[in-house]
This record gives sequence, C-alpha cells and structure tokens, in this order.
Amino acid sequence: MFLPLTRQEFEERGWQQPDFVLVTGDAYVDHHSFGTAIIGHVLESRGYKVAVLARPDYRSADDFKRFGRPRLGFLINSGVVDSMVNNYSVFKHRRRRDEYAPAGKAGGRPDRALIVYANRAREAYKDVPIIIGGIEASLRRLAHYDYWSDQVRRSVLLDAKADLLIYGMGERAVVEIAEALDSGLSVKDITWIRGTCCKAGEAPADFIRLPDFEQVRSDKRAYAESFALQYKNNDSLSARGLAEKYTDTVFVLQNPPQPPLEGQELDDVYELPYENAPHPSYEAQGNIPAFEEVKFSIVSSRGCFGGCAFCALTYHQGRQVRGRSAASIVREAQALTKRDDFKGYIHDVGGPTANFRGPACAKQTKHGVCTDRECLYPAVCPAIKADHSEYFSILRQVRELPGIKKVFIRSGIRYDYLLADADCDRYLEELCRYHVSGSLKVAPEHIAPAVLSCMHKPAREVFVRFARKYEETNRRLGLKQYLIPYLISSHPGSRLEDAVELALFLKEYGFVPDQVQDFYPTPGTLATCMYYTGLDPLTMKEVYVPRTLEEKKLQRALLHFHKPENRALVEKALARAGRSELVSTLFSHSHHKKRRK
Repeated sequence: MFLPLTRQEFEERGWQQPDFVLVTGDAYVDHHSFGTAIIGHVLESRGYKVAVLARPDYRSADDFKRFGRPRLGFLINSGVVDSMVNNYSVFKHRRRRDEYAPAGKAGGRPDRALIVYANRAREAYKDVPIIIGGIEASLRRLAHYDYWSDQVRRSVLLDAKADLLIYGMGERAVVEIAEALDSGLSVKDITWIRGTCCKAGEAPADFIRLPDFEQVRSDKRAYAESFALQYKNNDSLSARGLAEKYTDTVFVLQNPPQPPLEGQELDDVYELPYENAPHPSYEAQGNIPAFEEVKFSIVSSRGCFGGCAFCALTYHQGRQVRGRSAASIVREAQALTKRDDFKGYIHDVGGPTANFRGPACAKQTKHGVCTDRECLYPAVCPAIKADHSEYFSILRQVRELPGIKKVFIRSGIRYDYLLADADCDRYLEELCRYHVSGSLKVAPEHIAPAVLSCMHKPAREVFVRFARKYEETNRRLGLKQYLIPYLISSHPGSRLEDAVELALFLKEYGFVPDQVQDFYPTPGTLATCMYYTGLDPLTMKEVYVPRTLEEKKLQRALLHFHKPENRALVEKALARAGRSELVSTLFSHSHHKKRRK
C-alpha cells in the first residue's frame, strides 16, 4: 500500500495525526531504489504513522501543514540526488530536465532544497523536531567545499537549523531516533545515535577535533587535513567521533557510523510491501523517468570498496559491502515476471558495483577497513577475497526463472576485481554468453598514470588485459559484442598532455567512448577536495587541476576527436600541447577498427 500522499488518503486511514511527515524533493515513487519509500516503510513496519510530502510548494509554509502537526517530527531529504547537482550541469547551466519529476519537468525543486524545506517546516510548526537525511545531508554533514558558490560552507545541519542529521544509509538510525522521541525524550537530548550528527556546546574528550570551521574556510591545507581525518574515520568498527568547532559554544559532532545492514536485514528492507510504482496521482502528469530506469532492476548489494576518488559512495555508503540473499533476490525477480508490463528482461542485478557481494577480506568484518590503504588501488590487495561464485550463482537462478528471457548487468563491474578471481575466464565467458547484449560498459575513466593515480583507478595495462580477454572470449563464442568505456575529462591530475595520451589510446585500440563526463566537483569526494585545495589530502602532495572553461572544452573534445564538429578544438588542443604533428594521426581512418556497433 502507498503511504498517504494527500490529505484525503491520510483521512481515509482514519488517522488524526501523523507520527512523521516525510518530506522529499522527488516525486513519490514507492520502490526500494528511492530512499523515501524505504524509510517510510521501515517506520511503518515498526508501527509508526508516516505521511509523505513530496515536491512541496516551498514558497510558503502552507503545504507543510497538509497533514497537520506531526507528533514526533519532520524527516526531510532533498531527493535521491543532491539538489544542486539535480538542478545544474557541470558548467553551472540550469538543467532542462528533472529525472525525478513527473514527465521529467524541471523547476519544482528549489536550490539547496534541504535548507529550504527545513526552514519551511520550522516556520509551519516551530517546536516540532526536524531530522534531515539523504544524500544531500550525508555529503554536507560537516564543512564542505560547495562548487556552485565556490566557497566552503558550514555543515548543512546548521544552515538548515535542523535538530539532527542522519548520514549514510539511515534505516537503523531513523528507527533509533523514532524510538527515542516516542519514549518522550527531547530531540535536544538525542546525541548518542550512530550515523547521526548533532549540535553541542563542547567537544567530548574522546572525539577527534577537526580543524575549526574558520580554519578550513580560510586555509586550503587545513581543509585537506580535515577531509583526510573524515575519510579515515568512516567505518563502523574503527571510526571515532568527530567534532568541528564553529564558535566557542557551537560544535557539530559526528557520531561514528552505523554498522552496515547484514544479509537478513537487507532482505527485510528490500522485501517490505512496496507498490513498485509511482503514486497514482502522477498518472495524468506523465511517467517519472528515474523510475523507468530501475523498475525492472534488482538491488543485490550495498557499499563499495572500489574507492574511486570521484565517487561519493565511500563517504555515503562506506567501504563495507553486504549482499542480499539469493532467495530474496530470486523472490523479487519472480514478482517482476508477474507484472503486466514485464517483457522478459531484467535490466540489472547489482549495486554500487555489480560484482561486489561481501567484505573485501576477512579482516574487514573483525577490525574494519584499512585506514592506510585501499582494497583495489594501486593494485588489488593480496588479502582480497576475489570470489564471484555466489554472484554468478544468483544470476543463473534468476535467468532460469520461467518468463525471463535475459538478465543484464548495467550497474557496472570492476574488471580488476574480476581479473583477480582464479576462475576469471569461466565467469567472463558466462558474462559474455548470458548477460551482455551487444556491448558491455566499463569504466576505466582514463589511462594516463598521473590521472589514474588521482582517481585511484587501476593501471592502463589492467584495462588492456581485460579488453583483450573480453574480445577473445566473444570471438570464441562467436558473438559480436563490444566494449564501451566510460571516461572522465578534466579530472584533477589531468593535464592537456594526458588528454592527448588518452585520445591516442582510443585511436590505437578503436574504442569509441559512449559517454564522457566532465569532472563534477560534488561534496564529499576525495577528488573534490583535490579540485578545491590543489592537494591530495591523503599524501598532501600538490595536484594539477584544470580549472578554465576553455581547457575543459579542449580536454573533452580530444576524447571525442572522431566527431567532425570537434576538429577545430582538437587541432587547438594539440597545438597547445605541442603535438600538432598528431592531427593527421587522429583524423586518419587507418588503425581505427571500432569496438562497438
């Protein structure tokens, strides 16, 4: 059953007062890919009355009174994506579409939605507890560089004037907060819950003192030092609390993270009674594009030990990977086959990284992740347990179900982790035979050593080795399937010469990139810290950062050198890099056997 979205639905349940009003910037889609649905149903399963206020009219506080005064509090998120990323492109142009709105219509979500919504909720009911969460809260929980204003901003907990902030995956924390509030405790006294940030008048003795806000705002080195401390204190087994001072009487405290949900707990969350559809009230307005992307996909795991510098998952979900049980995944696949609009195709069975199913090594479950090394960078750690047997067993069980024609893997695989498996050849054959249709998308992101070092991605040789194995496997199977690389241009560490090197690599191997993403400095990532400070916070070494719009356009054009409209920019880029002799090489048709359709 849908959670009540309208006053009428609320009253039809016979409710007099909601326990929580769940506010979100997205349209309400009752599907487990949307945090609002998960949090709402988790609380509902514990007996709480939850109403959803989706895409509220934020121009006044009136809409925030739709369900009346919530008994326990407002739970506010800006949506699945940070509202500034949702509203603006990397070049700071306002986006024309909102994938999380009916018919993709942009304009219904305010900039810095978390702050706007929280302040409207406070205006509606002054003394009702306000708890903020979701990706925007999680990545802005402490002082952070904000790309759109080009300045260091305070913790969003302070700017939103909220009482508590939940970071990471919030199921456990929100239930603990609900129980504490329901017991009669004041929200001001709920200061101990893991996975939350709160305000305090002083720093506890056992918390790590981060550099003060005024320091990180004025000193880029202090900012980098603070980020490194946060980066290394992000695991439930090893992390300590963090304290960030704003004034003599205002500190933001970050409690250690919640432990990851274990297998049965994940099963319970993903098998709650979701409708697996947008709320019916949107039917006249058009589909929700983001839902169309995931409605035939199955989430199989959480967490990521990949450690890519440009990705916020390390900071949000953590490096501890946990997977749902095979039985739970199969039950969901069976349910999908019964949908009237199911055509036989499962679009994805995966998570942040599809082929991660559990902890990277035995040590992680006892002592936490290593704080001084990465699992896959600069090479696969010798202690890692590279084992794909369970994942491919699940894929077999799903694809053998009656009514299923094909099971795709769209959430991406880490090819370095696959290569580390002793049974790599067997699993690669199974991947090509059953789970690829025409092309497989992978993410080397770059091939220049200096850039890969900043990205924390595997060496060029690893990608070449995988590409050759993939090509050989498809040839042996008699399949014409291609490899399509995802690439990032203008990443910290990337000079124009590096972009030239990448263009030559693409030419030599015949790769035509399907997608090139300009580096987008979003809060909470290692690469964003590099972008802002010009330093690698883990080594404090200087990092080159391409900043001008012109250089970004030149780097991007080099990666799409095959497009005739980019020729002038490519020639300019080569001249600036002192490599004009390469014009004929890049634009010749020889040695360019395409590896995609």
